[in-house]
Amino acid sequence: MSADIATTDPVSSTTLVLVLNAGSSSLKYQLLEPESEKVFADGVAQRIGEESSSITHEQNGQSITRDRKLADHQEALEEMLSLFADNGTDLTTVGLTAVGHRVVHGGQMFYKPTVVDGDVINDIDKLSDLAPLHNPVALDGVRAMRKLLPDTPSVCVFDTAFFHNLPKEVSTYAIDREIAEEYSIRRYGFHGTSHQYVSGKVAEFLRRDVGDLNQIIMHLGNGASISAIRGGSPVETSMGLTPMEGLVMGTRSGDVDPGVLTHLARAAKMSSDDIDKMLNKQSGLKGLCGENDFRELSNKAAAGDEDAKLAYDVYIHRLRKYIGAYMLTLGRVDVITFTAGVGENASDVRADAMGHLAQFGIKIDPDRNAVRSKEPRKITTDDSGITVLVVPTNEELSIARQSVAAVEA
Repeated sequence: MSADIATTDPVSSTTLVLVLNAGSSSLKYQLLEPESEKVFADGVAQRIGEESSSITHEQNGQSITRDRKLADHQEALEEMLSLFADNGTDLTTVGLTAVGHRVVHGGQMFYKPTVVDGDVINDIDKLSDLAPLHNPVALDGVRAMRKLLPDTPSVCVFDTAFFHNLPKEVSTYAIDREIAEEYSIRRYGFHGTSHQYVSGKVAEFLRRDVGDLNQIIMHLGNGASISAIRGGSPVETSMGLTPMEGLVMGTRSGDVDPGVLTHLARAAKMSSDDIDKMLNKQSGLKGLCGENDFRELSNKAAAGDEDAKLAYDVYIHRLRKYIGAYMLTLGRVDVITFTAGVGENASDVRADAMGHLAQFGIKIDPDRNAVRSKEPRKITTDDSGITVLVVPTNEELSIARQSVAAVEA
């Protein structure tokens, strides 16, 4: 909850959107006005389904935390409505234009913001095998809001949508074609809402038409992905059928030889569920050094922890590898951008990822790179051949805008 919360009354706003982002045991939400970008409230419910659940709500300059058991996302959303009401905002009467829901996987069916009806829910449910950790809980949020706010349209915005039209040679895996078609196996790409939003903000910051720019964007958070965007359209991205492929992440492995999986099944007698759990929750930085919080990892590395140092080096190596590949893919690169928690805040990651690229004309300005700000900023020298930026992402704003557009269409 890092947004600046407006203290004005949301009732006076003409277009209000409630944005929901449901995780397996969490729920983030934000009430905002897309046109002015004003955020009136936000909050997060954590450890849903556990005994020690809590929900924190920020509105009117106050932060309130309630510790109570939240059995499921329905109860978390009911508690959210109660917190809004206690702060003078009745979401049933405030005049919401839409509730925007982040849905991770749209498969090949959903590639635009979609107003929800019964058929949409059924179709998204069928995609749960492609994102078993994400899509079911997103649907829990959709179903709950349709009951709690039946007169407000719910809109699903899909992480995969921005990458729907990747070139065929990029989206196609070299496996048995009939099996791929039967089980919808292709590169889908994720974090699309962030990559789309940031690419537009880059053009705005540089006062250029997005159609004239070749961009590389790195969304580096606990989950991490990189994209190559030519003229506003993605031509490559690191995540694939699932959000597991590509860069080293907090708890996800990123790229791994598929032979490792069959070897573990045979030699270690691990089940598919065991392997899935290891790759998704016990790998990446956590698997390498026991720590997936980048700040703690950096502290450990600075203190001489060899495992933390290696984890950091593996992370940077994989990042450089993808940057180089995408530079070749694009041919001409105008701008490279860092975003999300690590990308926006870890100056050492930015400096090391851009290391050894002076031969391509990239010159990082150490003073600019050291600046911490919530605003877009340049971290290269004025004579750098390629511009490198830090641009904070705002997926909630993007989801809100897309939700309004879908309702008005």
